[in-house]
Amino acid sequence: MQSVVLLKNVNKSFGSAGRPTTVALKDINLEIGPREFISLIGPSGCGKSTLLRTIGDLIEVTSGELLVNGKPARQARINREYGMVFQAPVLFEWRTVLKNVELPLEIMGVPKTERTQRARAMLKLVELQNFERHYPWQLSGGMQQRVAIARALAFRPELLLMDEPFGALDEITRERMNAELLRIWQETQTTVVFVTHSIPEAVFLSTRVVVMSARPGRISDIIPIDLPYPRNVETREHPHFFELVTTVREALRKGEEMRET
Repeated sequence: MQSVVLLKNVNKSFGSAGRPTTVALKDINLEIGPREFISLIGPSGCGKSTLLRTIGDLIEVTSGELLVNGKPARQARINREYGMVFQAPVLFEWRTVLKNVELPLEIMGVPKTERTQRARAMLKLVELQNFERHYPWQLSGGMQQRVAIARALAFRPELLLMDEPFGALDEITRERMNAELLRIWQETQTTVVFVTHSIPEAVFLSTRVVVMSARPGRISDIIPIDLPYPRNVETREHPHFFELVTTVREALRKGEEMRET
């Protein structure tokens, strides 16, 4: 079965003439299969978001091979094979919720009737079907993020890239959004790559947690999460959940020790 994402010896450095070079990613090797939910976790500045953005072709790799669905990331982006959700929902305040979700379909030239039907289906998926005529400023932070997820899924991408989408939410809302995201992931069978600073969040959501070391960012460990689905409040209270949280925390500590001076 072909990988959805394949990275081989990927490196990324930032720098310009006359300035020191910063190595952000070093020797990244990772294979992500269909319908996986992968969380990237590591200390601040370790390159989690940089890695996500290279997969999304927002940043070019310096060296190495990066394939999305068997093709270069640039071609996958041109083919619109993935959606992206960031920490800020980035919604247009002058467009209704429905029109925000329709936007990528509008850009793609999808006929009006079809794009409205698909946008409404996505709003139903994120349980916001009764808010299509509202504007973003009339919604809570969690609701705005659900609109952003609906928009990212509107053109049925095979891969969803999420960069700390719930980082600005309070803990209760964040846990509720985690449960909603798992439900959507299971319904759509989309592969997800998710950046987070939260160990419990990573464990609750993921099929595997990819632990990154302090800069230069390397993969220091990959931890399978063998909690059964569906996951719920009881999952967070299970002893094995706490065991996995401890395992990820210890892996992060070891990754911190890999820091190069």
